[in-house]
Amino acid sequence: MAGFAHAQEASLAAPPLLLAHVASRDIDPAPYLISEKYDGVRAYWNGKTLRFRSGNRVNAPTWFIDRLPPPALDGELWLGRGRFEELSGVVRQQRPDDIDWRQVKYMIFELPNAPGSFAQRYNALRDLVRQSNWPQLQAVEQVRVGDRAGLQRKLDQVMRDGGEGLMLHRADALYVTGRSEVLLKLKPVLDSEAKVISHEPGKGKFEGMLGSLEVETPEGKRFRIGAGFSDAVRKNPPAIGSSVTYQYRGLTKNGLPRFASFLRIRQEF
Repeated sequence: MAGFAHAQEASLAAPPLLLAHVASRDIDPAPYLISEKYDGVRAYWNGKTLRFRSGNRVNAPTWFIDRLPPPALDGELWLGRGRFEELSGVVRQQRPDDIDWRQVKYMIFELPNAPGSFAQRYNALRDLVRQSNWPQLQAVEQVRVGDRAGLQRKLDQVMRDGGEGLMLHRADALYVTGRSEVLLKLKPVLDSEAKVISHEPGKGKFEGMLGSLEVETPEGKRFRIGAGFSDAVRKNPPAIGSSVTYQYRGLTKNGLPRFASFLRIRQEF
């Protein structure tokens, strides 16, 4: 068992990160560099400490931290397609396990402090990863797609391979933070996050358990989620005030998620 890179600290301010908007189906992909959307855990390296999106320190083994290069990095800790829950258990361990962490890859998609356009930063990122000569540090592959038909083929292939979707980053974009149109996500089924406001009791076979959740989006819109719950979740529902991730298929004319379905409790690392 490896020692701690550092003792766990109280949560600091969340690092400034670039967040994606949802891509429209008729988007022209030509101005973008396109990559797979990985189902990992976001992690930001500032050159000294590795932190989750929340600002909490990642309890990675010392040898993992020591292999990270000096420049700031933004990426995802990742085990493989469809292994998010397993990864979540690994990275939340208070005492990191060497065997578990030897499987974790740090998939880098941004050099926050590098100059130039995203295309230029991506080239610098590939060079940095190549120089590290460490298989657990990988540059997320970025490719060009010329038209919407090619974009759909790329999305279809990723989905057949068990992936989540695609990310589109404007190749000419300077580095920015916050939610921006320079970064878009494209998925067959969309997902987002909301805060639990109340529990609605179940009826019939769900009597005595959770029937649905009333939730609120960051924009203040409230709606109910009544599908997607396992029996275990219905018996022990997400706490009021916690955040959940839900899937949906577009928006109604009132701007509410259509066919919202519970996916998981959002982990605050």
